[in-house]
Amino acid sequence: MTENPRDDIAARLKELGITLPRAASPLASYVPLVRTGNLLFISGQLSANEDGLITGTLGRDITLDAARTGARNAALSILAQIEQAANVPLDRVSRFVKLSIFVASAPDFHEHHLVANGASDIIAEIFGDRGKHARAAFGVAALPMGAAVEIEAVVEIAP
Repeated sequence: MTENPRDDIAARLKELGITLPRAASPLASYVPLVRTGNLLFISGQLSANEDGLITGTLGRDITLDAARTGARNAALSILAQIEQAANVPLDRVSRFVKLSIFVASAPDFHEHHLVANGASDIIAEIFGDRGKHARAAFGVAALPMGAAVEIEAVVEIAP
């Protein structure tokens, strides 16, 4: 993939066989994203698939592979928020600045970074160098609705 800011991300998604989900509505008293200047701060997106939420606690009742898939899908939900809630074409993304990945996990689970790779890898695969980002991965006791993974993002868009 070239690194031209005008890359056709829709074509890249099609090439990868990816259809973005419908942008999720907030579950409580917050907005899906906030734009300030050229930055989008995207609220946490939960791990889900076509059957609903991917739930569980790593190190207890969900596998690393299932959670990694959940992280990948949460990252795709971030793209849906950019395109649908912010009404910003994905071609205008100039950089993924940072992802914060929260993983519901047992105290003795220490592979949060591998779960987080599910999100980081798909973003880089779609956006190339523009998808390379700073990241933090945290283990937490529980997430909303029993989700296995939640991801929030900071994304820079071209004016």
